[in-house]
Amino acid sequence: MAEVTYIDAINRTLHEEMARDETTFLIGEDTGIYGGVFKATRGLLEEFGPERIIDSPISESLIAGMTVGAAMVGCRPLPEIQFADFISPAFDQIVQQLARYYWRTNGAFEMPVTLRCPYGGGVGGGVYHSQSNEAWFMNAPGLVMVAPGSVRDAAGLLRSAIRSQDPVLYWEHKKLYRSLKDDLPDGDQTLTPIGVAEVVRTGSHVTAVSFGYTLQLCLEAASQLAEEGIEVEVVDLKTLLPLDKSTVIESVAKTGKAVVVHEAPKAGGIGGEIAAILAEECFWELDAPITRVAGYNTSFPAARAMEEHYMPSTGQVATALKTAAQT
Repeated sequence: MAEVTYIDAINRTLHEEMARDETTFLIGEDTGIYGGVFKATRGLLEEFGPERIIDSPISESLIAGMTVGAAMVGCRPLPEIQFADFISPAFDQIVQQLARYYWRTNGAFEMPVTLRCPYGGGVGGGVYHSQSNEAWFMNAPGLVMVAPGSVRDAAGLLRSAIRSQDPVLYWEHKKLYRSLKDDLPDGDQTLTPIGVAEVVRTGSHVTAVSFGYTLQLCLEAASQLAEEGIEVEVVDLKTLLPLDKSTVIESVAKTGKAVVVHEAPKAGGIGGEIAAILAEECFWELDAPITRVAGYNTSFPAARAMEEHYMPSTGQVATALKTAAQT
């Protein structure tokens, strides 16, 4: 077991899974010769060659669309959208084809496609390279979405997604790439079940629900508040679609209070869906209003100096959790 970064976990898993299954291939902008704009695909071209590591034109529609045909003839494609902000040209292919083809063909064709989506701010990307747009796809039946918030899950969810028969959008947060390090077991020891959330810190006063980068903020805030005698239970969603409602409801029923944290703008974000679920199914157990900590309902700031003011912070999360716990 060795300590690796979040992006190393992704790179290592791609190497291992492509070596395991010859039907896999990777396609994306700058993924081959350059090794990916973030170096997530470094070394793959040298190991697997240009027939399996394909540098695509700058066409997200092509990247997503051609994987539909490839999956139909028995391949297991691993496309990459270089920045999730530019996934919109591929929206039709993802929502109308990848998500629905199994159903429109009555199960004749499965879509075992894992589409990697680097998302989120904190790396100086500005308005067009920093968005958290996962909620765009929450209303697309047939899709699966995962968003790892730890090194182990960066490997485990990617491995599970690649081996799945479903089309999976794999959301990897750019700020975690090199800022998060942890020990990582080898191979199949890192298989994270899709569709299952996890209580990653137990507590009794308030529940924090999050995923991806903001999960780390919740854990940091929980550690700070523990020094004040406030015990925060932290739920890592891991899978965004479908949501593991039961784990969230069980935690909130125990603590009576909930704070949902995500980076995307509050309006229309995943936090609203979770709040609605809790209001419908956990109303009598709630002892305080459900709180959301999220990005502002504005475009991501162009100036790097403004990023820290736009993105949720540990302090904001701690304040929301403390207020909820003391209500």
